[in-house]
Amino acid sequence: MSEHQARVSAGADAASPADDNEPDWAPDVLGGDYRARIVPLPEEGDGELTATLVRRRSRRTDGRAVLYLHGFSDYFFQTELAEYFADQGIDFYALELRRHGRSLRPHHIPNFITDLRDYFTELDAAMRIMRSEGARRVAINAHSTGGLIAALWAHEIRDRPVADGGLAALMLNSPWFDVADPLPVRLLAPPILEILARVRPHAVLPLRVGDGYGRSLHRDHRGEWTFDLTAKPLAGFPVRAGWLRAVLRGHRRLHAGLKIPCPILVMCSTRSVSRGSTGGLLRRADAVLNVEKIARWSVALGPQVTICRIEDGIHDLVLSAAPVRKRVYEEMSTWLDLHFSAQQPSQ
Repeated sequence: MSEHQARVSAGADAASPADDNEPDWAPDVLGGDYRARIVPLPEEGDGELTATLVRRRSRRTDGRAVLYLHGFSDYFFQTELAEYFADQGIDFYALELRRHGRSLRPHHIPNFITDLRDYFTELDAAMRIMRSEGARRVAINAHSTGGLIAALWAHEIRDRPVADGGLAALMLNSPWFDVADPLPVRLLAPPILEILARVRPHAVLPLRVGDGYGRSLHRDHRGEWTFDLTAKPLAGFPVRAGWLRAVLRGHRRLHAGLKIPCPILVMCSTRSVSRGSTGGLLRRADAVLNVEKIARWSVALGPQVTICRIEDGIHDLVLSAAPVRKRVYEEMSTWLDLHFSAQQPSQ
């Protein structure tokens, strides 16, 4: 267990005196106003499983809340995003999925899953907790693989009223709607990958993102951000057969068309660059996904989709250069005023 994971585990297992009125919440490793809570999950073959919910409440909450969902080889550390929502009176929660970040334990295979629908368990649990704390209207803000998972879940609960735990809005940051480089995947799928995933689901595939994007982010290299490299390695975690099959099945379900009824904002960069790119290109384009495919498949989500392209945006738009982030937040604010404002009644 890394030092980061040890601090998370210790903080989640025992509340400090300041949390006596909320025994389920403990100080988070981010410090300040951030709290964390363990979300128990059914045990699987690799033993005990949990998710983790991180909270940053607004000091002038108005009944709105946002649930953030991270991507693959990722976890929540984007405090600027949380403060953005809190400043607008919106309570912020971040869900760390099983085997990711704060929820990762030594006996786990990092980030592994064989069916994306399994994540609906912790999403439902997070929604129940948020509603128990006064969230009357909830939006999801999800990134990359989290965007795919969030879209599939939003479709699953499409008949659930907002007042009964349904979604009021969905905001996706560079969601993973299709493979960026289809050739190696097509060579494996569908028959070979299906067989391999069934017989050897943990088998590591020769598909890696490379460390260029990670280095462009981390302060110790060419970036401006500090994050735990055991929870978010520079080159990502290995891609395993069972996990890739789960993602491709999720893609096929989305490509067949979803029926998400709430307003949806899809944001992505204006251009992509290859994973092997170096230098300044990595700070001005998406080096992970094909942004044209994001735009193409966004129309399959539902009837109320807004697509916003961000010039010089990188894969995680809220980690782009400061002037680009400013535009990201401005575009989000404009959209939120129209589709998730404090004045809008619950549905």
